[in-house]
Amino acid sequence: MTSQNSSHSSSVFVTSSTGKKVAVGLGILMVVLLIGYGALRFLSSPNERGAAAEATLNASGHQAVPAARLDEPLSPLRVPTGLDEQKVALGRQLFHDPRLSKDNSISCASCHDLARGGVDRLPRSIGVGGQTGEVNAPTVYNASLNFRQFWDGRAATLEEQAGGPVVNPVEMAATWEEVLPKLQADKEIAARFRAIYNSVPTAATVQNAIAEFERSLITPSRMDRWLLGEADAITDKELEGYRAFRRHGCVACHQGENVGGNLFQRFGVMQDYYAGRKVDDNDPDLGRFRVTKREEDRFVFKVPGLRNVALTPPYFHDASAATLEEAVTKMGRYQLGVDLPSEDVQSIVWFLHTLTGEQLQ
Repeated sequence: MTSQNSSHSSSVFVTSSTGKKVAVGLGILMVVLLIGYGALRFLSSPNERGAAAEATLNASGHQAVPAARLDEPLSPLRVPTGLDEQKVALGRQLFHDPRLSKDNSISCASCHDLARGGVDRLPRSIGVGGQTGEVNAPTVYNASLNFRQFWDGRAATLEEQAGGPVVNPVEMAATWEEVLPKLQADKEIAARFRAIYNSVPTAATVQNAIAEFERSLITPSRMDRWLLGEADAITDKELEGYRAFRRHGCVACHQGENVGGNLFQRFGVMQDYYAGRKVDDNDPDLGRFRVTKREEDRFVFKVPGLRNVALTPPYFHDASAATLEEAVTKMGRYQLGVDLPSEDVQSIVWFLHTLTGEQLQ
């Protein structure tokens, strides 16, 4: 179930040749200001930044931290509340049910393996009949925190996202007219739908159950414990990586609960990532442009969340980075306009490992 990933946050991009020059200048200025803001927050004194200031060292040489870190660009994950546990259980069953595909061979879990970080770790997922998807499948973990779904942001809700792969001809390749009779003929499934939704399985209720299950896939990590004040939840080496992550301006796009997933951004802000490539108007590299047909959305994608990122290679929509080190290096070059020192790359990678949370099996 290959999954791509409304706002027009990239509205600084315009179509005229003069406008493009202005847009580039504004884009650079925006990144510089964001990096400068992050650096100012990093360098300011604890008194200036209040009780949630940077960790200091206590007499034993370990980190001394405040009770809670409310002034960080990252936010601790909140345990989801108010979920319908019956829907969650039904949604999990449907998530693993290959009857949602045309030939009963592919389930949601085929491409979003919950024991492997919520992905299949392939550059492109394999659908019905051995067909290959267009983009690298993102993780399903913490997807409820994304402000849009798919790399190109074409789905506004988890329900909308859950229905997409079912009818995608290179993914599950089915129609609801094919899928629903199979579910309705299953007495146990049909009884559960009647008990929960007071109806037979429908496209809307199947999508809702899967979405409710996906809302439960929240994975707090050691970084959350540190953000909540647990001094020894991360090591000094990992803390240095977090400081480098902030200092270089990665938090301009990767912040909040999901460490990203809450805005669109051009892939190649500071350097042309697509230099020398030829793309037509239906190429997946065009990102959000394929949805909106707006020139300013060309090569614009939803910024991915970084939780569990150590478990989900390869990286980017085009799977062009095989390792975290390669991904961090490319992000420095194309998004920040800097060649990150190798020691900083490794340090940031150590920090990214603190975002790995508990996975379902």
